[in-house]
Amino acid sequence: MTQQRIANPALFVCDLQEKFRPAIHEFPKVVATTQKLLRASKILNIPVFATTQNKARLGETCPELQLDAPEGVQTLIHADKTLFSMITPEVQKALDPLRANGPISAIIVGIESHICVTQTTIDLLRAGHKVYVIADGVSSCNKEEVPVALARLRHEGAVVTTSESFIYEAVGDAGTPEFRQIIKVVKDTSASTKESLQTLCKI
Repeated sequence: MTQQRIANPALFVCDLQEKFRPAIHEFPKVVATTQKLLRASKILNIPVFATTQNKARLGETCPELQLDAPEGVQTLIHADKTLFSMITPEVQKALDPLRANGPISAIIVGIESHICVTQTTIDLLRAGHKVYVIADGVSSCNKEEVPVALARLRHEGAVVTTSESFIYEAVGDAGTPEFRQIIKVVKDTSASTKESLQTLCKI
């Protein structure tokens, strides 16, 4: 494969848990975007980091993501936490092999945009990493929180972009074998992508 345009990428899946399902604005759309990015991560060999927030109280990660299932994406770490930020000591340790290659490019999806996503993004930026916040892959209980959070994160230095824009930038070249698989992901998810953009990207 040709050199990726996005250096040292890692996908962060933040707290997409069962008990949040009825509370989060357009939760199914966030899950759909995450599923698409997980498929792309498998094709592009992008490592995945996932967390749950106090899973004893808030439940396991949504099963449809199939994280660490035999047929699903295997995470580098799938950690439970009480910190709002995903960047716990356990996650930092799992990041060490990637950081040996220089700053990472963190791609963040999950919830809530103004709490855990925000604090994770800020921690990564302060550590010298690049952060891509996926606008059609984050949400909050109150939908009004989302554009405020994204505006703040853009001001802090994060790249606020969409899942499809990120995927095309990550593959970089239509002449690669990976692109043939990526274009299938894009076509397979075109309807859900449109729905997610229409509901989650009114910035």
